[in-house]
Amino acid sequence: MSVVPHDTFDVEPQLAQLEVVERDAARAFLDAYPPGQGAPLAIVIPAYNEAPTVAQVVGEIPSEVAGLAVEVVVVVDGSADATAAEAARAGALVCDVPANRGQGAALKLGYWLARARGAKIICTIDADGQYEPSEIAAVVQPIVAGRADFVSGSRRLGSELTTDATRHLGVIVFGAILTVLTRHRITDPACGLRAMRGEVTAAVTLEQPQYQASELQISAALNGFRLAEVATTMRDRGEQATRTKKGGNLGYGVRFARAALHTWRRDRNAARKRDFPANTHLS
Repeated sequence: MSVVPHDTFDVEPQLAQLEVVERDAARAFLDAYPPGQGAPLAIVIPAYNEAPTVAQVVGEIPSEVAGLAVEVVVVVDGSADATAAEAARAGALVCDVPANRGQGAALKLGYWLARARGAKIICTIDADGQYEPSEIAAVVQPIVAGRADFVSGSRRLGSELTTDATRHLGVIVFGAILTVLTRHRITDPACGLRAMRGEVTAAVTLEQPQYQASELQISAALNGFRLAEVATTMRDRGEQATRTKKGGNLGYGVRFARAALHTWRRDRNAARKRDFPANTHLS
């Protein structure tokens, strides 16, 4: 899902790279918001039935971060409520996909749209209000300063205002697992507030329709990108927020682990093939 420079961007061939269900929505988006004319920093928000909270989240995002102009891209993932209208009312650029496929699929499309618009840095934040838009600068700054290519927020380095003890333990356990798999210290493997250079999203392989957090982080590490974490805040889900779409703790943990291990095996094997091509003979 690479994107050519905007001055040679031919919409139809590029759209052919997308899933069929995405194409009409992506075409309508690019007709409304032409390629190559976006801000250098794109905030991508996946949203599924988040009408009660998405406008507030979009409204709290600053118009400039670390000296970079900002635009907000909301990918509505088959919502049955007024999520798209609320996001547009708050000033977001909205891509309204008719089918619900999962947060990972929505993010992948959002990355593609952001790159098509010309974003140099892409940041993500959830639509349910659990993260602080004011902390976007914290995850973007190490990239602007040239110290990292991929930066994730961490509730363990910062503040966790949630009350789910099981999820808290899961963050610790899976953080330790990802640390071993990637050989990078990872304290929070599932933070929805993260930033990356646009090239990262084009270089890594993204297959997970839902549990993309571990896939993105592991793939970035195994592809040689520089990872970093910064302290951020995770709020408790407010009364207006919709219920989590990730399911119960046990099911979520199993699926998260499956995605992480699959990504590690896939990208480790790909790295070995790059290092030792089939026609290489060692004496």
